[in-house]
Amino acid sequence: MPIHLLVVTVIMIACIICNKVSCKLGIPMLLAFILLGMIFGSDGIMKIPFDNYVDAEKICSIALIFIMFYGGFGTKWSEARTVAGKAILLSTLGVFMTALLTGFFCYYVLKISLLESLLIGSVISSTDAASVFAILRSKRLNLKYNTASLLEVESGSNDPTSYMLTVIILALMQGQASVPQFLYMMFAQIVYGVAFGLVIAFIASFIMTHFHFTTPGFDAIFVVTVALLAYAVPAIFMGNGYLSTYIVGIILGNRPLKNKESLVHFFDGMTGLLQMLIFFLLGLLSFPSKLIYVIPMALAIALFMTLIARPLTISLFLTEYRLLRRKKSQEKKTTKINQIALVSLAGLRGASSIVFAIMVTTSNAVVKNDIFHIVFCIVLFSILVQGSLLPIAAHKWNMIDDRVDVFKTFNDYVEEVPVQFIQFTMNSTHPWCNRPIREVLLPPDTLFVLLQRNNINIVPNGETIIQESDVLVLSAKVLDGAEGMKLSEIIIHKDHDWITKQICELPLSNDKLIIMIQRSEELIIPNGSTRVAEGDILVISEIDT
Repeated sequence: MPIHLLVVTVIMIACIICNKVSCKLGIPMLLAFILLGMIFGSDGIMKIPFDNYVDAEKICSIALIFIMFYGGFGTKWSEARTVAGKAILLSTLGVFMTALLTGFFCYYVLKISLLESLLIGSVISSTDAASVFAILRSKRLNLKYNTASLLEVESGSNDPTSYMLTVIILALMQGQASVPQFLYMMFAQIVYGVAFGLVIAFIASFIMTHFHFTTPGFDAIFVVTVALLAYAVPAIFMGNGYLSTYIVGIILGNRPLKNKESLVHFFDGMTGLLQMLIFFLLGLLSFPSKLIYVIPMALAIALFMTLIARPLTISLFLTEYRLLRRKKSQEKKTTKINQIALVSLAGLRGASSIVFAIMVTTSNAVVKNDIFHIVFCIVLFSILVQGSLLPIAAHKWNMIDDRVDVFKTFNDYVEEVPVQFIQFTMNSTHPWCNRPIREVLLPPDTLFVLLQRNNINIVPNGETIIQESDVLVLSAKVLDGAEGMKLSEIIIHKDHDWITKQICELPLSNDKLIIMIQRSEELIIPNGSTRVAEGDILVISEIDT
């Protein structure tokens, strides 16, 4: 047992290092995790034997639940609303058309049987939200025409369609679906997935809005439970659990929940860990020696999807959507050729496609080709080639707009807002006391935002008179470019030389400044006459040389 834990620890540390290195070198992060898994695998250097597709499917399927949920939870609907119609069209009919075109290519050109060809097309018809999000964020691609939101919603919502097509084709191949059963499966996948998603989301939202979790962290546990419930309930009735989970994520992520900031941090870390796990596990499950035999077929399919199927699908549906909208509202043309080209290139395949390929491997369907390694090879090509070219293409095709911020499309954008609040209590000797705010000379880039008087909140204006004991709240810019500075603490014990001395008397060098004193439960912003007391914790700002 200890040796297994040690191996897991080493692998996780290696993944974290790969994440850092991939960001520095500009290599797609998820590709690094896959390659690391291959190095540790049976054909790699470490020779860890692992070929249990059944266990891998269970682990990856559970991981996909939370990745899908957070894909919805992190989508900022106010930004995505304007492109939601296009995105939903691409994530439904667009996925269906991509699967169909790819299936016909496999059937007519590669001479694979019809159902197996359609199965390959279904498995790789969706794009990978994790890969798209990672590139948009790491390269900070501020794209024109709200393209970032379009890619975000499309890639986050098209996995359920791919999953539905895969399940249906597998049922047909195993002879488990007559025409009535086929129609019912289509109905159940969509209707139950949507219905249960909406019901569970609104019940969960009501509970989180009106119920107070007394123990810190239990709200995160509750949301984890909701995500699992959103998948499990519709799946029992043959509904699309991934669709339900995504809907729940979108609704909860766009509700004014308590402790939402901590939830974002929790799921950001959790999905990051799960992405490391899932990509490493998929790399571990692969056999590089088998990839050699499927490279020609996989490369042909990847090139067809990248150069023909995806661009044709994007061109058709975005153009048709624009024409329909113009007929209804005579709106200006919003879909440009360079946008179509970039959205086409951004069709990255990823973890979900490989997980669906594992489903095929563990099913009873009879296939003649090694679909898992074919899809695995396609994903490697997609992440390496398309992922690396996407930032370059965005600049070459004049799709960068520095007037917008890609982080605004994500619900955790609050973390990027460069504003902080300052609070202090007015005393009778302060020069601002008994003066109207319009006469107060504030430092640059600061603003009065709130005044608390007798526990009553007042939004101040220029005529508001500042009185003794008022609590003033100001807003100011967050320090930009804090490199070169560091904070340290000094605890004042009973025998410390600084006890009873004023701040101005302390032997501090010119590059150090005491910015705060914690005294019991009180936080003090000191001035030169403030005296140091036993038990104080002094926070010191220092220039890092």
